[in-house]
Amino acid sequence: DQAVAVFRRAPAQALARLHTLAASDLVDDAALLGRPRSEPHIAQRLDFLGQLITGGTAVPAPVLAAVVHGDLLVLAPFAEANGVVARAASRLVSATTGLDPHLLCVPEVTWLKRLGEYRELSAQFATGDPEALAAWIVFCCEAMEAGADEAKSIADAARGQ
Repeated sequence: DQAVAVFRRAPAQALARLHTLAASDLVDDAALLGRPRSEPHIAQRLDFLGQLITGGTAVPAPVLAAVVHGDLLVLAPFAEANGVVARAASRLVSATTGLDPHLLCVPEVTWLKRLGEYRELSAQFATGDPEALAAWIVFCCEAMEAGADEAKSIADAARGQ
């Protein structure tokens, strides 16, 4: 898939494209689509995330997916649609690392069913507290596991028809 290939080699470009798709109906000024806010810390953090995504870390794929997801939620680099971009980036990390290469897993089911916990844990992630980071990572891993189960049940149901 083209989005996965672009994300693997040029994550900033992929994030800009994700934002353009996610926010096209939300942003009045089309010039803002795909462009992060201009504060210097945002560019630095996005550059750092890009380095992690392109191989700058040896952490396991589920941990990297959770950290990218949480960091984008906290950073809120765009004017709108940061949650959509963060969740999509997490999914692309799963694809590029081989954790879920065909994007069959549906962690969004858990994130939606447990929305209050999702919001609370992402807010705690923002504190940088090691226990909060661990709780967010575990939550995201639980969502991936439940999403894999959901995908399997969908596949089983389709096979049974």
